Amino acid sequence: MDPREVLLGSFAAAVGAADPLQIVPAHLPAPPRGRTVVVGAGKAAGAMALAVERHWPAAAPLEGIVITRYGHSLPTRRIRVVEAGHPVPDESGEIAAREILDLARGLGPDDLLLVLVSGGGSSLLSLPVEGVGMADLKAVTRDLLACGAPIQDMNTVRKHLSRIQGGRLALATRAPTIALVISDVTGDDPTHIASGPCCADPSTFAEAREILDRFGVRPPAPIAAHLEAGAVGRIAETPKPGDPALAHARNEVIATAHRSLAAAAAYVQARGVTPMVLGDSVTGESSEVAKVFGAIARQVRAHGHPIKPPVAIISGGETTVTLRGTGSGGRCSEFLLSLAVDLDGLEGTWALACDTDGIDGSQDNAGAVMTQDCLTRARAQGLEPKRLLANNDGYGFFCALGDLVVTGPTRTNVNDYRIILVR
Repeated sequence: MDPREVLLGSFAAAVGAADPLQIVPAHLPAPPRGRTVVVGAGKAAGAMALAVERHWPAAAPLEGIVITRYGHSLPTRRIRVVEAGHPVPDESGEIAAREILDLARGLGPDDLLLVLVSGGGSSLLSLPVEGVGMADLKAVTRDLLACGAPIQDMNTVRKHLSRIQGGRLALATRAPTIALVISDVTGDDPTHIASGPCCADPSTFAEAREILDRFGVRPPAPIAAHLEAGAVGRIAETPKPGDPALAHARNEVIATAHRSLAAAAAYVQARGVTPMVLGDSVTGESSEVAKVFGAIARQVRAHGHPIKPPVAIISGGETTVTLRGTGSGGRCSEFLLSLAVDLDGLEGTWALACDTDGIDGSQDNAGAVMTQDCLTRARAQGLEPKRLLANNDGYGFFCALGDLVVTGPTRTNVNDYRIILVR
């Protein structure tokens, strides 16, 4: 059994279980009497749009626009795919989001609004409220990213600065609305995925202000003024659960991290390795989460408890990184470097951590592979692992070793995938 082959094969199985081209067709509705307009946003938007086109009746009207991250589009004929900024929004996404809102407003009861939602949509589907500019939205987004705010908190703020998120897209149309959702958040609640453009929003303006205060983010003056106006009732809240104005909208989650972890578990089990799935909702600081997983790996290796090796410790979810250094690397490479330092060359132990969208942080890799001898190989090159970890430079560490995992855009996103193989 080649450990690297098992690790990479399990990741491929996890990504394959969330492939929009395979998943979307079974969830498509029948065409309406009138028009069908497809809109959406997310890293999977291009692949989801292509899946709709391939399986929609040729004689039935079909049009629309979806927004995806730069480099994640696919060629389509009837649904236009626009590329925009992620994780920081940009003007391309703003222009396309305005067009999406206008399309939704032009539909009637005999039409259908089909919304394709996936992770990354919160940044891509950015249409700031009146009085808030794109520069303001970019600034507060960067600050929240830098301080390691969880995605649910970030989206609470975004929903209260948007004309289209937090259920407002569904509010804008008279047409029956169906949102097909690929989940990239723990708990799979549609209100948090792409900031829930068709979903009721239980959060409030007051909570958005509290989040900024808690993370020490000082928003630009227009944002502070807007949130203050909302908190005191001068601006209407987002639609809340039970609001009859959303009765025409339905959200259907069609792919989740849980299903991808199950596919990975089946893959390793078929190769004689016992899977130990620790859940799809692991959160927290990447470097600290790694220490917990390191303790589990040592227990398995030393005592055969709770399961005797060979074991694959599998998990999903979304950890965070608080930026303290100047290095390059996302949460997956940070997790792996911290794990390597914690295990300190523990014999018989390998690991992989990758983002299922194919991009870990801002670099070109999905993640990396950790080998049992990675610290020895790194020190032979003059690298100091602890110093690189303190500088948030997991990418630099694994790049130097040739252990990056580079897949290119997978055009799906069900969050991070982690596996520790103990032999």
